[in-house]
Amino acid sequence: MLVVVGGHSRDVGKTSVVAGLIRALPEAGWTAMKITQFGHDVCSVAGKPCGCFLAPDHTFAITREERPNASDTGRFLAAGARASYWVRTAAGQLRHALPAVREVAAASRNLIIESNSIVEFLDPDLYLVVLDFAKQDFKASSARFLGRADACILVARQGDVPEWPKVAHEVWRGKPRFVARPPDYVTPLLAAFVRDAGLL
Repeated sequence: MLVVVGGHSRDVGKTSVVAGLIRALPEAGWTAMKITQFGHDVCSVAGKPCGCFLAPDHTFAITREERPNASDTGRFLAAGARASYWVRTAAGQLRHALPAVREVAAASRNLIIESNSIVEFLDPDLYLVVLDFAKQDFKASSARFLGRADACILVARQGDVPEWPKVAHEVWRGKPRFVARPPDYVTPLLAAFVRDAGLL
């Protein structure tokens, strides 16, 4: 089955949620994947500007993590994932990586992906979105797909709810919500929600 974890901005805890679910639900035998879309002129293979971002063989890159480490995909392995992959594409070019993503999905018992944009191409069994009220930025991709989320994970911070002017509050307020208190992003209630969704 396919679970996708997205978030409205950078550094809101998406990786921690993925790792936390892997750790909380080891019976799922997870394969994990992180998808990164680089900005303009950045090569998917090199991860930096190299002048070849339009080359046919540089539209995407996929790397399998070999060992647990401090990287995001390494954290997935450390949490107990059976395999962990990092997919990179240029911004707006995720479609080129879809055959590789589907190949990994077909070979996986349960796949959990850290991404927002993948839901444009795949229909996950469960789509979770991390929202941190302390961050005013709201990615266009997250706002676009927020209505499809099955549940929201709210990062508990001091302060009021932000005035996300382009995101209607009713879009997320009417969904199941789970409060995360860093460094603990996955509560027993959230783990039970994923388990009870019938995926495992």
